[in-house]
Amino acid sequence: MGATATGKSALAEKLASHQNAVLMNADAFQVYRGMDIGTAKPVDKSDYMLLDLVSPSESFGVGQWIVSANSELEKLYEKGQSVILVGGSGYYIRALLEGYDAIYPAPNSDLRAVLNARILDEGLQSLASELSQIDSELAAKTDLQNPQRVQRALEKLLSFDSPLQFNLPPFNTTKLAIDSQKEELEDKILRRFDNMMQKGWLQEVETLRASGYRSNEPGFRAHGYRYLYQVIEGVMDLADAKAQTIRDVCNYAKRQRTWLRKEPKLLTLNGQNLDDQFAEAIEL
Repeated sequence: MGATATGKSALAEKLASHQNAVLMNADAFQVYRGMDIGTAKPVDKSDYMLLDLVSPSESFGVGQWIVSANSELEKLYEKGQSVILVGGSGYYIRALLEGYDAIYPAPNSDLRAVLNARILDEGLQSLASELSQIDSELAAKTDLQNPQRVQRALEKLLSFDSPLQFNLPPFNTTKLAIDSQKEELEDKILRRFDNMMQKGWLQEVETLRASGYRSNEPGFRAHGYRYLYQVIEGVMDLADAKAQTIRDVCNYAKRQRTWLRKEPKLLTLNGQNLDDQFAEAIEL
């Protein structure tokens, strides 16, 4: 685990090679096909499970991910196969490992704060989709275009035991996180944006646009995509798109670090480079 741009994938891949483990994606936006550069998907996607599951026009949330992840984990456990979950969506991992309702703290004021943050991070459509999965009848009676109505409906359901039930295989589990100082992380985020642009991020967005996807699709909630879409349409210049994207990602990283400080049973790696982090991780 760890905030965006901390180098989680590189460490996970090195650990997977050492431990002969399977890699499993736990990032909310790497599930979208055709959105590779801006979501920082791994170079060799064949090494990972749960990438490219849906098109950018489809909603996909934590409930769907849990069902998919648990199904694969059951098969891997039966084979005696070790697994490394890797991703920046902390609530995905907490929901899977600590129990689905553990991502919704009590009392209701705290639950409301979590749902508010999720609307900002994931967009309203993700929460509306989750509401439909949990209680289709309630969803049918709810204005799914109204953030307050969707949020209140979820609060009502999630203040009690969640209807989503699953049995996680009894893996021996260790949770690791890479930490970075605020200034160091902001510098990495800036450099990563430039690197993504050099790799063809703008062209990736143009390809999606040419394929008929609009900027209000669920997948375009991923940081930067809607701004670059506006650049292509001549509504925003590239300098503004860069500034807005970096601002959003830095704010998101701040929320991720806050989330991780409250993560149960989390071991933080203090190494400043990949080799140090790897050496520290294999000793834990």
